[in-house]
Amino acid sequence: MSWIAEIPYGAYWSTPFAKWQGSFAGLHSIEFAAHVARRELAARDIAPERIDYGVLGTSVPQKGSFYGLPWLTGMIGAGHVGGPTISQACATGARIIQAGAQEIQAGGADVVLAVAADRTSNGPHLYYPAPAGPGGTGVAENWVLDNFNHDPLGGHPMLETAENVARKYGIGTEEQHALVLQRSAQYQAACADDHAFHRRYMSLPFEVPKPGFAAVSHRLTGDEGVIPGDAAKLRALKPVQRGGTVTYGGQTHPADGSAGMILTTPARAAELSRDPAIRIRLLGFGLARTELAHMPEAPVRAAARALQAAGLEIGAIDAVTSHNPFAVNDIVFARETGFDPGRMNAFGCSLIWGHPQAPTGLRATIELIEELALRGGGHGLFQGCAAGDTAMALVLKVGA
Repeated sequence: MSWIAEIPYGAYWSTPFAKWQGSFAGLHSIEFAAHVARRELAARDIAPERIDYGVLGTSVPQKGSFYGLPWLTGMIGAGHVGGPTISQACATGARIIQAGAQEIQAGGADVVLAVAADRTSNGPHLYYPAPAGPGGTGVAENWVLDNFNHDPLGGHPMLETAENVARKYGIGTEEQHALVLQRSAQYQAACADDHAFHRRYMSLPFEVPKPGFAAVSHRLTGDEGVIPGDAAKLRALKPVQRGGTVTYGGQTHPADGSAGMILTTPARAAELSRDPAIRIRLLGFGLARTELAHMPEAPVRAAARALQAAGLEIGAIDAVTSHNPFAVNDIVFARETGFDPGRMNAFGCSLIWGHPQAPTGLRATIELIEELALRGGGHGLFQGCAAGDTAMALVLKVGA
């Protein structure tokens, strides 16, 4: 399939990601995403009136989130814009890019706004009535923590999916920690020269608003809650599960944040681009699901399908970014595809900068674009897993 939609160079953004119960913990995720999008669109001279379709990706409910995308676009001054709200756990970022591209492909839109917003901090506590239950008592869940710890299909925590894959491939703690140290060093490259790489798509220092969004609470110089790689400290960690291999150092941390992107037609892309000489074309998408409780393995299959859709082999790919909640993810991907793990995630990844779910894949895709732009162009692959042993992947090309 040949995709019409393009991403105007520079017409995307991400907030820093803030640690669990950190700087964004008191901000309504959708209101916060609208606050950020309004400012970022203005900084790029993209009038909300030019947008004719929107897609919101979010996976943690917030008060009023029933209204979803139309609420968000109304808050940014694009009250004429409608569209869906999509939830696909940590694959949501890639999914909303595909959804926006499909609307352009079908001729239903020219300029699409895709926004991903989540706050894992202070997640909702939900009560489900059960009139037929004992005494009419219902059941309750903590939306974030209970679902991290219990897959309703298999009854297992997400951590167990990493242990199952580590056992299958013979991946020990030492190999996982070596990958973490490598990814941490790559992230430091993005922080060099006062976050020069991050500033290519992120407004820094970032003004954290107070909950009413009328005043600034404080400023962040970059991501909040990132723990620098330390070999000695990693060696001192024990696996979380008895008899397991995955430590707290070998997995990501929950976080909060938002990200956004414009998708449009080739003609409009040139108008909205920061540099019309740099084209960003979408070549293929892939969805896959692996066997129960083997989530970190799913991106391998999703990537294969995205590459097939793009008509490319892995050898044609110049850069890879991933959503890797466990170090196991990247190790398995490298083994199965032969792609050098040192060439993946050149400027960091969710293993290091955190896991706010819906925005995660969108930020990783943005970093993929910027890495390729720095290289002078090339083909890039994003791949990442999601709850339910699924994964999404996309292939794009950056260049004239």
